[in-house]
Amino acid sequence: MKNKYQNDAIIGGKNITASYSKTGELLRAMYPSPDFYQFIDEFHTGVKINDSGMIYLHEDVNNSYRQYYTEDTNVLNTEIINSYFQLKITQTDFVSMKKSVMIKKYIFENQNTIDLSVNFLVHSHLLSDTNNMVGAEIKNGALVQYCHDYRFSIFSKLPLLSYQLNDSKENIASGVVQDKDFIGMSPDASVSYDIGTLRPGEKREFVLYLYFENQEEKVAEEEQKKQIEELRKLDVNKELSATEKYWKKYVKEHLTIALKSETTEFHKKWNIIYKRSILLFPLLTNEVTGGISATVEIDENMTQCGKYAYCWPRDAVFITRALDKLGMKKEVDKFYKIFCKQTQSQNGMWSQRFYTDGRLAPCWGYQIDETASVIYGVYEHYLVTKESKFLKDTFKMCENAVKFLCRYMDNVLGTKDESDVVKKEIEQTYHTEERDKLPVSYDLWEMHEGVHLYSLAAISSAFEAMLQIHSALKPEYEKNNRLKVEAMNKLEARMKKYQEEIKKFISTNLYDETTKTFLRNLNDKQTDISQLGLVVPFAIFTPKEKKVLNTIEKINLTLRTYTGGYIRFEEDHYKGGNSPWPIATLWMAMYYQKAGERRKAKECIDFVVNSANEHGLLGEQVDNETMRPNWAIGLGWSHAMFILAN
Repeated sequence: MKNKYQNDAIIGGKNITASYSKTGELLRAMYPSPDFYQFIDEFHTGVKINDSGMIYLHEDVNNSYRQYYTEDTNVLNTEIINSYFQLKITQTDFVSMKKSVMIKKYIFENQNTIDLSVNFLVHSHLLSDTNNMVGAEIKNGALVQYCHDYRFSIFSKLPLLSYQLNDSKENIASGVVQDKDFIGMSPDASVSYDIGTLRPGEKREFVLYLYFENQEEKVAEEEQKKQIEELRKLDVNKELSATEKYWKKYVKEHLTIALKSETTEFHKKWNIIYKRSILLFPLLTNEVTGGISATVEIDENMTQCGKYAYCWPRDAVFITRALDKLGMKKEVDKFYKIFCKQTQSQNGMWSQRFYTDGRLAPCWGYQIDETASVIYGVYEHYLVTKESKFLKDTFKMCENAVKFLCRYMDNVLGTKDESDVVKKEIEQTYHTEERDKLPVSYDLWEMHEGVHLYSLAAISSAFEAMLQIHSALKPEYEKNNRLKVEAMNKLEARMKKYQEEIKKFISTNLYDETTKTFLRNLNDKQTDISQLGLVVPFAIFTPKEKKVLNTIEKINLTLRTYTGGYIRFEEDHYKGGNSPWPIATLWMAMYYQKAGERRKAKECIDFVVNSANEHGLLGEQVDNETMRPNWAIGLGWSHAMFILAN
């Protein structure tokens, strides 16, 4: 598979999420979850004009581009003008809200003074492997690419002009594809259509359908034919109008704050980012389980990272707080009541990451703050909804998680003997025989193992959340369940003890007496933006305490770049380490807001607004030279922090 690092635009609906380049190339298509399966290796479209060879729509020396979303929707438009032939092509991509179909609508306009004869070509190369080999066939006037698990059909209302089912990339540059066979065993196939001859000034519409099907249950051939014929009968313009109305209504329903008056370009861009955040979150969310993908994948070959299209519980908790602010209560309910319950280990912890359908994803360790974050998030959601039923539904889950955190703290503090069953279970599960006696955990950046300031702050906050959950539920239990109340009282005493011990541990072991600043872990003295977790969101310390102010000063001395954004930590080597992160910069904004320093908070927010792409999508990082996103564009955590900071 070729490397495709930039998702410049994202669309979706129902159970399809797709990403595009800035020139309109379809890069990825995920079905039936926002993280799995990803079908596309290459999906290229092009035209043959008069006697030309293949002119790729996404890449040609004579093409110029303009790309934009239809306002307040997930409908993407890419205008392409070929200056040599003076042919304008307007490509509109959207996903039906009712059916598992992506629709690509094209308007061809002859802006030349001569007739233009146009053929349209599609080259589709799907991902294929030993256990899920892709083949292709021509059936019912459609190119059907299939494997054991799924079918991907490409068709139009127009009849096929020609097709090629094997290794078509070798000769498609000529603009001509042809094949004698109706079936082939290659993932590389092409089809062409005759758009006809356009006179000067004439416009013509062409529609391409991309239809996704699961093959978990074999569908009869007659039923497959019926499904394709029904889609061919769709009134595409009505379908487009219905999709636009759906998303416009969705944005309107979730705009819980007043937008800025668009008197400046900055205010316009701020509004675009806010609304694009609303439109992005459902494209990352599994509608069945509530699991939330970190972003649309960018590096399947893992050339620079460990992949992104998974659900990290901690990241998702930040996102659910943003969803609550946007009035997306049902989505948050699903995350905690379905996804978190399904993914919790028997010992009470959550592993590093999961597929959004709740299955365990590839991991390389565990992060204790993920478990703590879920408990914290449950109570934060309750503060918004005030629904005691939600607390009851998630109480057992939180109780099991808290007990795991208690045992973890016993190991950190040395207050448990070697008979600790959970400790042994951790060591056996994660092969820690050769590690230190303590059950080491990765930090939230997944780069350092040990005992971390942020993780301890998250644990203390989880204990506080559970204490508040007890406070909300205990009056009812006191009426009819004395034993339950006694158990709750015992757990409360333990949690309060740990909170005291955590603060002592931090002040003693994670504080540098020389610099009078907090330390991020027990192993080094590098400054880390996650040290802000002591104040925001976990409120272990107040923003104006001297120790905190000293730490903020050191953060500004070491992590703030010349452009005004913040990196994660000193000597960060990921992707070069010198690029600011919107997450880190917005975290500083939230600290300054809590400290009452509005001007400094605004400077941080301004940096993030100015570094979004033209569609309002935020990246994981920002290029200091170009002030553009340069990695993981459309990162859910970045957008969540933007919502929370505004």
